[in-house]
Amino acid sequence: MADLSVIWLTLKLALIVTFILLLIATPLAWWLSQTTSRLKPLIGSLCTLPMVLPPTVLGFYLLLLLSPNGGIGQFAEYIGFGSLAFTFTGVAIACALHTLPFVVQPLQNAFEAIGKRPLEVAATLRAGPIATFWQVAFPLAKPGFFSAAIMGFCHTIGEFGVVLMIGGNIPGETRVLSIEIYNHVEAMEYQQAHWLAGTMMLVSFIGLLLIYCINYQASRNKKVTNNNSVTTNKALTEQYL
Repeated sequence: MADLSVIWLTLKLALIVTFILLLIATPLAWWLSQTTSRLKPLIGSLCTLPMVLPPTVLGFYLLLLLSPNGGIGQFAEYIGFGSLAFTFTGVAIACALHTLPFVVQPLQNAFEAIGKRPLEVAATLRAGPIATFWQVAFPLAKPGFFSAAIMGFCHTIGEFGVVLMIGGNIPGETRVLSIEIYNHVEAMEYQQAHWLAGTMMLVSFIGLLLIYCINYQASRNKKVTNNNSVTTNKALTEQYL
């Protein structure tokens, strides 16, 4: 029964973090894919930094910031939000920062794959930036959104180091699947650890399989569209010659 509550808490955390990251990463990835600013390498490096940092290093500095003596922690207490360290909210913030590059990268790649031509055509039809994004870029980048959501969800489920540094091991509050597996192994309860670890492995495999299937289908659709376009152009050429 305790394991079921841990699974529910982990799923809740993953869903919240994925939703928040899609809201934050979408405009960020769009800007990175379209800008020619000199700040692009700097912003891109900052967004990718959590991917290469050891989780304990990121967790340590986040713990300092979120603690009652840290800048973010003091501000949270000042506005009446309360302490962030060793809470579910603090864990969600830490997981969002650590998972950010795993959501930004697929979205940025999807936006860059669209190319400039569809956006230029939309501009010639007097479509504004917001209309161009929602009516042109967003539909064409849908596979990237699915990939980003799956990557963010699966990566959050597997969080360990950052969660342990920020949230500790509090039942019902910060004890997620990865922490519970560690507890079972430490207590030599290998059967329970196998069950939870196997569940995580299955979820991760299904997530990756979905990503590959989505990308494969998107690639096939693109080839069909290109072939149809070539056939149409050839027919029009023969008609007028």
